[in-house]
Amino acid sequence: MEQESKPLLPGVSQIGVVVKDVDKTVEFFSSVLGIGPWRTVEVTRTKEQITAGASPYRVKLGFASFGPVQVELIQVLEGETIHSQFLKEKGEGLHHLGFYVSNIDEIVAELGKHGIGVLQSVRGPGSGFAYMDTDSVGGVIVELIQRAAP
Repeated sequence: MEQESKPLLPGVSQIGVVVKDVDKTVEFFSSVLGIGPWRTVEVTRTKEQITAGASPYRVKLGFASFGPVQVELIQVLEGETIHSQFLKEKGEGLHHLGFYVSNIDEIVAELGKHGIGVLQSVRGPGSGFAYMDTDSVGGVIVELIQRAAP
């Protein structure tokens, strides 16, 4: 009898899409696909917040719920990130699958045992995210997302 292994990650929480223009993409997704409502924000990350894989940057993000999954649109406004690199190399498209985890460090360590490193990460007190180097198998990056406890 085969033994089932316990999944390392919970179900997919987020689908990240790199785009050239968040506003145009939001308009299309809303009017044609019926996805929304959308919330857009601009975010700046400083060198003190970035722990790996990027220089300071500014992005415009769009968020909407699509059933139980959040859709995240990412437009790089300034700086170099894995998103700007993705856009140059592949164009717009599916960038990552995000997973909410309770302890990023634990999952990063476990993935490290399998030779999977961190591409880019940002950390804050009890929160942050880490993009893992999983693109070579399946063409999609895994993002670990940890939210601060309320």
